[in-house]
Amino acid sequence: MQKNKPTLSVIITALNEEDNIVFVINNILNAFERFKINGEVIVVNDGSTDNTKKLVESFIEKDERIKLINHKTPQGVGKSFWDGVDFSKSEVVVWFPADNENDPNEILIYYDLINEVDLVLPFIFNKEVRPFLRHFLSFVYRFIINTTFLSSFNYTNGTSLYRKCVLERLNRRDYGFFFQTDIVVRASKMGYLFAEVPCKLNPKDKKTSRAISIKSFLSVIKGYLRLFFDFYIFYRIRKEKEFPFNSATRLRRLNDKR
Repeated sequence: MQKNKPTLSVIITALNEEDNIVFVINNILNAFERFKINGEVIVVNDGSTDNTKKLVESFIEKDERIKLINHKTPQGVGKSFWDGVDFSKSEVVVWFPADNENDPNEILIYYDLINEVDLVLPFIFNKEVRPFLRHFLSFVYRFIINTTFLSSFNYTNGTSLYRKCVLERLNRRDYGFFFQTDIVVRASKMGYLFAEVPCKLNPKDKKTSRAISIKSFLSVIKGYLRLFFDFYIFYRIRKEKEFPFNSATRLRRLNDKR
């Protein structure tokens, strides 16, 4: 018997993305239709000073699946993501930036996997679309994370699918650029099952990425140190004794005992 697809919230964080937001939303809606997903789009307008807010509001008038959260001033990508999670009523959430670098078809083609695992983690297979410096920094970052936390992730900062019940069980939230790595490491160490899948990126224009800046670097360092202390010093990250009722990990473990 085929399992029912869980509901999905796509959380788009947007700061001055008037050039991309319409195209990104349309792509996601088309992907919902292609993969027959009961989904909604939650746009978190993070203090934009351009027409991002107005463009999203025009969508809302035509499609009730589009929702909008407004920040009066920029709060950052991590805070925007978690505001979207708290607003969502769906079983699964996924983060999308509004810069059109990520094709929703790339991750949603694996959507049925969320019935077997609680996190679906994409990794980039066409790395040549990014500049060498970005690729090198990603390699160093991944090496540090995997070495520190005894893991072997291919990538932790993509458009990952998360069961919302797993996010609700985490004992801490990171509101900076480290938020996705924090989720992935904490959830995996708590025993939740995950799958890694190959995805490709769209070529991006030459404007400077917000992921590479002094502010984002300091945010990542802060998040990394907090995670390190929680894991090694305070022992706040431990295996779940009882997984949430609607988690795939719980169902898989129950089946193993039969």
